[in-house]
Amino acid sequence: MTSPLRPTLALAALIATGPLFGPLLAVGPALAQAAKVREHSVASGKQVRLVMVPNLKKDCSLGPQPELKVTSPPKNGALIQRAGKVKTPATYRCPNADANVQALFYESKAGFTGTDEVTVEIKGTDGNVSTQTIKLTVGGKDAPKDGAKDGAKKDTTDL
Repeated sequence: MTSPLRPTLALAALIATGPLFGPLLAVGPALAQAAKVREHSVASGKQVRLVMVPNLKKDCSLGPQPELKVTSPPKNGALIQRAGKVKTPATYRCPNADANVQALFYESKAGFTGTDEVTVEIKGTDGNVSTQTIKLTVGGKDAPKDGAKDGAKKDTTDL
């Protein structure tokens, strides 16, 4: 039986198309913070980036590597965790900064269609922990034609 979390470490080149930090987490104070719920659509058997968290502090200086902890794995797919280095886009709060990132990708079981769900805790550079639940809608081979919601890249584990 394979683990629902297949951690891998890799450096990836930034692909120039699509928003880089679309599914970026807003890691804020842990006190009285409700879990954030987001939704993604993905084609069956294809990979989608769920989370990407940089090691940039609020003042844009480099901090410790963020930590991702899956507290509720998907029932109908697998997760892939990757680490890499990227340059932030000009529209990000720290424009054109070199950052190390942690990213989490989802891939459904082959042929699966329906819904799935993942819950992940993120410990940011400030030490605060936030929780995010990601509800996944897994469609046929052609869904989604215009990419996943929240700006996630489709069909790739590139950061």
